[in-house]
Amino acid sequence: MKFFSLFERGLEQIIDRFYARWPQPFPGIERLKRCKIISHRGEYDNQSVFENTLPALDTAGDAGVWGIEFDIRWTKDLHPVVIHDPDLKRVFGTDIKVADVRLETLRVQCPQVPMLSEVIRCYGRKLHLMVEIKFERYPEPERQNEILADCFKSLKPKTDYHLISLTPQMFDLITFVPVSTFVPIAMWNFNRFSRLALEKKLAGVAGHYVLLNQAMVSRHRANGQLIGTGYPGSKNCLFREINRGVEWIFSNNAGQLQSVVHQLVETGE
Repeated sequence: MKFFSLFERGLEQIIDRFYARWPQPFPGIERLKRCKIISHRGEYDNQSVFENTLPALDTAGDAGVWGIEFDIRWTKDLHPVVIHDPDLKRVFGTDIKVADVRLETLRVQCPQVPMLSEVIRCYGRKLHLMVEIKFERYPEPERQNEILADCFKSLKPKTDYHLISLTPQMFDLITFVPVSTFVPIAMWNFNRFSRLALEKKLAGVAGHYVLLNQAMVSRHRANGQLIGTGYPGSKNCLFREINRGVEWIFSNNAGQLQSVVHQLVETGE
């Protein structure tokens, strides 16, 4: 699995370099103003600022991005917290598994990991929230739905947030929002997830930009659904996605892309 992740990361970098050198038509000021850039796990380097933490999300908000993407997992005593991995090894250097510890222990051992309620309190209605539901066992789905519903009660589904997942089966466990709040994230299976989104009348579909063809964009737009792509890292790639009619642009360089947009809008060029 680790080798596969490294392979994917290397392949993504090669693709990014290719598209960065491919000149794209200027999309126009009005389309740039409507551009919805989403910071993927915030702005971080995982050395001084760590992904999915309040400082990383603060930096994204300060950059003026439209939205933030972050991940949630559950502690042993069923508190949703914001972290990507099932354990703290990769980011924080400890073997603690989130699902094996109570919230009190997690807060003592790694206070950088925020609670979902904290993130919503800080950024709800200020930034659009793209909340990734990770694949894991829900031991008490009814209770967990009640907990999530309470966390999101101040926000409006679709208007203020969407729930996204690489494993769309997880949506079956979540009943406190309409299905039009859900966005499946495709890896190499864009066609299958595209069909799923259309059949179940989900909000839309997201995935890597190189796997999305124009026919898919047109099909979803014709059905009133939205498209998200990741992870543009250059101006040329950003222009390409805007020109194709992509609504949500997830990026690991969201702050830099937003700066490009601001500069172009201000100068009118």
